[in-house]
This record gives sequence, C-alpha cells and structure tokens, in this order.
Amino acid sequence: MPLEGENVILREEKEEDLDLLVELRNNLDTQAWSQRLPPDYTLPMYRQRFLERKFSFFRTDGRFIITHKSSEEFIGTISYYDFQPRFSATIGIVIKKEFWGTGVAFDAQETLLKFLFLELGIRVVRIWTQSGNERAVKLAQKSGFRISGKIRNAIFLKGEFFDNLIVDLLREEYFTFHPELKDNLSLLD
Repeated sequence: MPLEGENVILREEKEEDLDLLVELRNNLDTQAWSQRLPPDYTLPMYRQRFLERKFSFFRTDGRFIITHKSSEEFIGTISYYDFQPRFSATIGIVIKKEFWGTGVAFDAQETLLKFLFLELGIRVVRIWTQSGNERAVKLAQKSGFRISGKIRNAIFLKGEFFDNLIVDLLREEYFTFHPELKDNLSLLD
C-alpha cells in the first residue's frame, strides 16, 4: 500500500524502476559517499537484489520509490532498514538532482517518519550522512533530527575529508515537533 504525503507518493519498488535506481546510485552528486569510487552498480546487481527479496511478516526494511503525486514522475528513493520492532530504524533518501530544493525530499522524509512513528511504533530513527552533505544535514534537522555522533575524517570525497555523521530523532522529539499528532504509545499520557 503506498504512503501519501502532501505532494509525493511513496510506493513499492517495481522491476521497471531498476534502471533509474542504478542511475541514481552511480551518480556522485546523488550518492554523496566515497566508499565505492568510481560507482559500479549495475543493472544485473539491482535486478538480483530486487528478485532475491523474500516475503516475510517480519521485514527488517522497506524500500520505496518517490513519485510526484500529480505527474507520477520518478523523483527518487527512500528506505528504512536495520528495523528493530518497536525500537529503531535507519532511513536513507536519494533524490534526483533536478528535484533538489523543491521540498519533495522533506515531504517524502516526513511521510516515512509518520509511518515509522505512528504505524510501526518506532522509538528512534537514525540517518547516516557526512558533514560535506549539507543538504542532507539540513533536511534531517528540518524534521527535528539532531547530530548525535560523528567519526572524524572518515569520508574522503572530491579531495577533502569529511566527518561521518549520525543524526537521530527520538519518538518524544518527533511528537513535540508534530503537536497535531497524538502519540498513542506515550508513557506520559
């Protein structure tokens, strides 16, 4: 079942999305990481990843394609992984460069956060990024995330060292940030 934001839809990955996912992953601007330079993700690799996904009632991840609500245009991808039921998850987002600064990344992030906190009952959501990716840091902070840790000079990108950052958002911080929503799992009520 797709998740709906203000302007975006988060829907399940389909096999016909794989070419676009490979393109995003191999783009140094959208990838923003340096571990696999030059990027070498191939369509067969993504197809294998897609086909090996098995059904489970106890999934530890969710991978979504972000599409524009009105045009259904492919915008990017957002996912959660390392899911620990009722405790934690890590999220990641990749947006096509032509959509940077349009608000769709924030909408997609908020849509996934709402699902994780309200529907899955998560206690904490984390994002790994790097200090040179100012867009990702600002996007996270816009939703209330705080930098909670860093590994100094862990990333070498475009001739510079950057810190590897972990940012997180606790359940009570999310609901403080969203007073219009009710935390039905709160111990304080």
